[in-house]
Amino acid sequence: MATLASSSSVLLSSPPSKFSQPSLSSIPRLSLPSFSHSTALSSSLSISPSFLTYPTSSKRFALSALSVKASAAEKKKVLIVNTNSGGHAVIGFYFAKELLGSGHEVTILTVGEEGSDKMKKPPFNRFSEIVSAGGRTVWGNPADVGKAVGGATFDVVLDNNGKDLDAVRPVIDWAKSSGVKQFLFISSAGIYKATDEPPHVEGDAVKADAGHVGVEKYIAEVFGVWAVFRPQYMIGSGNNKDCEEWFFDRIVRDRPVPIPGSGMQLTNISHVKDLSSMLTLAVEKPEAASRNIFNCVSDRAVTLDGIAKLCAQAAGRPVNIVHYDPKAVGIDAKKAFPFRNMHFYAEPRAAKDILGWRGKTNLPEDLKERFDEYVRIGRDKKPIQFEIDDKILESLKVPVAV
Repeated sequence: MATLASSSSVLLSSPPSKFSQPSLSSIPRLSLPSFSHSTALSSSLSISPSFLTYPTSSKRFALSALSVKASAAEKKKVLIVNTNSGGHAVIGFYFAKELLGSGHEVTILTVGEEGSDKMKKPPFNRFSEIVSAGGRTVWGNPADVGKAVGGATFDVVLDNNGKDLDAVRPVIDWAKSSGVKQFLFISSAGIYKATDEPPHVEGDAVKADAGHVGVEKYIAEVFGVWAVFRPQYMIGSGNNKDCEEWFFDRIVRDRPVPIPGSGMQLTNISHVKDLSSMLTLAVEKPEAASRNIFNCVSDRAVTLDGIAKLCAQAAGRPVNIVHYDPKAVGIDAKKAFPFRNMHFYAEPRAAKDILGWRGKTNLPEDLKERFDEYVRIGRDKKPIQFEIDDKILESLKVPVAV
């Protein structure tokens, strides 16, 4: 039988960091079982006490960098190489606006052609906001950055496009040969190995075969001043990847919300404004940020059940949560649910300690903003098929109102 959720939403805050002993033993951690798509519990995995295996002077909190104070008054010329698909595209959009608001010069190079159908979708259809704020928008092939930007020079380059070295190496090599002073890269918190000791913190073991890891290593070899950012799930107007919308789709249609596992798995959702403010601090404090990796995330966790309940609260509707075992039902949870069926929760400890960053994400308020936009664009009235949901609910013998 289906189990209806009765637990309350869970939001957890990260504990304050201590600088006296920058070691694994000094970092408070939350011990919880980790889940996977195929098994109820994952096996234990080792945590690397070093920051990364490739050459870098960074440690878990890079204490030596804390005394460096960069002047925010120094204006920079920044190039953002932006992806044309996926959830990360919105990072470049907000980062550009944040930089322009702080007085920096910004060019955003988007992969592909300006006239493509992809550019009719958010955040690309809002690029006029960047132009009206004084920014420049261009399109082209990152493999030939110099041609795409017309020979312009920059102080800082952010690659928010490539997921492997083949895609990013041309940008890194061009930036180095063009005299770029600082290179930033949007990686992913998904490269961390699963752990029985969440949350993920900077310095935890990563998957050696992940494409982002190869890029991180190469940047560290080529550039003297660099920083890497590992985001998780994001929320914010202009995001073109379903996250909260998945829950709204079911809640507004009075359908059960099927969540794999217990629903108590922890994850992290950040407002993209917080991510862009972290990136901007790295631009304005280059020496402090240099040779460091930052979890580009909120400092609060939320359970999967909690997300459903907060989405229902934002919509002003009740929610019927149904839990299921993907293996027993015979479905792939990756295709049936927008979040990982496991504890997937990182903390932004390095950003707080090194950059002095503080997040402003307020998930209940952010979800209300997102629901208002969801209704404004008419998605609440859009016909949607729920084939996978129906298979899950049929297996559990849960009725669905027509």
